[in-house]
Amino acid sequence: MEAYAGGDVSAFERLYARHRGPLYRYFLRQAGDAATANDLYQGSWEKIIRARLKYTASAPFKAWMYRIARNHLVDHFRRSRPTAVLEPESIASDTAGPERIMMGDQAAAGLALAVQRLPPEQKDALLLKLESGLDLQSIAEVTGVNPETAKSRLRYALDKVRTSLANADKEPGAGP
Repeated sequence: MEAYAGGDVSAFERLYARHRGPLYRYFLRQAGDAATANDLYQGSWEKIIRARLKYTASAPFKAWMYRIARNHLVDHFRRSRPTAVLEPESIASDTAGPERIMMGDQAAAGLALAVQRLPPEQKDALLLKLESGLDLQSIAEVTGVNPETAKSRLRYALDKVRTSLANADKEPGAGP
């Protein structure tokens, strides 16, 4: 980012290539529809470009980028209180990773629904961990809480997702 701020356009191209997929998926899973995710994604990159001269290497670029992205997302939700219900299919990843191949479509939908049902703070922490791979300190910085709060949110989110998935397995008609 420092190289880009200094005028090296190819440095921005490398940053964009490295972070575009996880950042877009973060917005897609938070917003629930591709059109809104695209708007948030583009707006976030615009903010990153405008803020390039203010970037300091005191924190990792990824944490700085997700802080901008999360603030942009919060602003969006404040402006337009969501009224649509997020369907489990829209939160499931479009790419077939190893976990999705193993779990199957039904389990992936159950996981997506479990994540969707989380309280916003827990959902945000979990998606920052899963989509961006941020560590606890970075999640704390991005969300504006202390590391212990971020750790608690992640722990509670994982517990709720596990419980939700375990209860889904016990429901009649679930599984073979």
